[in-house]
Amino acid sequence: MYCKFYGLKERPFNVTSDPGFFFLSRKHKEALAHLLYGASQRKGIIALTGEVGTGKTTLCRFFLNQLGENVKTAFILNPHFSETQLLEAIVRDFGIVAKYSSRFDLLSELNKFLLHESAAGNNVILIIDEAQNLKPHILEQVRLLSNLETEKEKLLQVLLVGQPELSQRLNLYDLRQLRQRIMVRYHIMPLEADEIGGYINHRLNIAGAGQRIDFCPEAVNAIWNFSVGTPRLINILCDRALLAGFVSGSNRIDIGIIDKCIGELESYCVRGAGL
Repeated sequence: MYCKFYGLKERPFNVTSDPGFFFLSRKHKEALAHLLYGASQRKGIIALTGEVGTGKTTLCRFFLNQLGENVKTAFILNPHFSETQLLEAIVRDFGIVAKYSSRFDLLSELNKFLLHESAAGNNVILIIDEAQNLKPHILEQVRLLSNLETEKEKLLQVLLVGQPELSQRLNLYDLRQLRQRIMVRYHIMPLEADEIGGYINHRLNIAGAGQRIDFCPEAVNAIWNFSVGTPRLINILCDRALLAGFVSGSNRIDIGIIDKCIGELESYCVRGAGL
């Protein structure tokens, strides 16, 4: 609605996980370095955690775009699966055509695929998002998948991505074998206060705003106070602020616009709509 008014080619503050808008904050840069290290050194299992809305999925998509052609990947979202269904999803996402759908046959086809890719000098990475939803016996199966290896190296790298509840689940006694095999861990923190303005301008520039939209310093500070650096909350508030600016015919987003938008969003939360 407001894109034509501001001369934007797309909405800058969508809450979808678009790697094209990825902002390399200090913490996200550290997280990316951990992922790239774990993948390149074939560390087996990597765990990435972070609160809701901190950009875990966007980081994963950006990470995938940094990998070379010699890295084969599968990306599993919202894994509410049984053991066999999870295997089916993994095999399908790797592009493997399995003749049968039994657990034994799926594992056999996956192992053949991994051995073939290893012989070709390729690395294979499985990313499981929302991994905090995996039941303990499913996580144990993931550990068994990570055991597929040659005498020299792991055949499959596994990246478990989830909310802080994933760390709690991994601390279960029954999952101690899995916990011991996690060689790289990182917990993403929100943006820091001095990064908020850069984050907003980064997304505006990618959307083609140029110098046509100005978030004043007081507005940026209010956005920090509201979001405490959580990217999803920043996006929700800034998207609403651009709509309010469009309605009022203003290219300058000032503290008055932000305060009004915060009041509206907080009233929705009070009524139970949430963010």
